[in-house]
Amino acid sequence: MQRMKVKTRKKREIVDITDDVEEVLTQSHSGKSGVCHLSVLHTTAALTTADLDPGTDLDMLEAFEHMVPKLHYRHPHNPAHVPDHILSALIGTSIALPIESGKILLAWQRVVLVELDGPREREIVLSLTREN
Repeated sequence: MQRMKVKTRKKREIVDITDDVEEVLTQSHSGKSGVCHLSVLHTTAALTTADLDPGTDLDMLEAFEHMVPKLHYRHPHNPAHVPDHILSALIGTSIALPIESGKILLAWQRVVLVELDGPREREIVLSLTREN
């Protein structure tokens, strides 16, 4: 199991981590095939894949804003964080990606961290389940 750190710069942003994931795979699982499991160890961030044509990141963030209604939340720690927790749960905090010969099998999409309450340093755990 490997760990990666990602520093975000904004309250909400989409961070392309594809190259970072591939570097970890190259260092620790070079030439292997199987399934790469990624999990972000935070409740106000998420992981997914996305096509990152110019402006798509902003489109995604705007769409996320509209997914969570502005309600009176009862979270005891900080009610303002509830939309961030809800979006993290909806988008998901883990993903599984196919790996062939040490490379992530992607088409146009990229692996992205969705920052929902930054800026922060986020920790992502990466593991590989190898083919038989």
